[in-house]
Amino acid sequence: MTKFIAAALAALTLAAPAMASPEIDASTAAQVRDKLAAEGYEVRQIDSEDGMIEVYALKDGARVELYLDADLNVVRSKTAD
Repeated sequence: MTKFIAAALAALTLAAPAMASPEIDASTAAQVRDKLAAEGYEVRQIDSEDGMIEVYALKDGARVELYLDADLNVVRSKTAD
């Protein structure tokens, strides 16, 4: 049983990078920062989630979480409490 658990953990460890969200390249990150800065956002962090670009930013003192599509259009946003 212990060997089975160790093998399962090893398989998950090896598969984890494949399951992770892809990284945002520097060019795309710069485009996102420029676009959102022009709209009044102060970008704090750019990540990816579920095939979308996830951005943590500030606007008018409020923390916001934005989700952008591949064309850099904001498709969803939410304000942090």
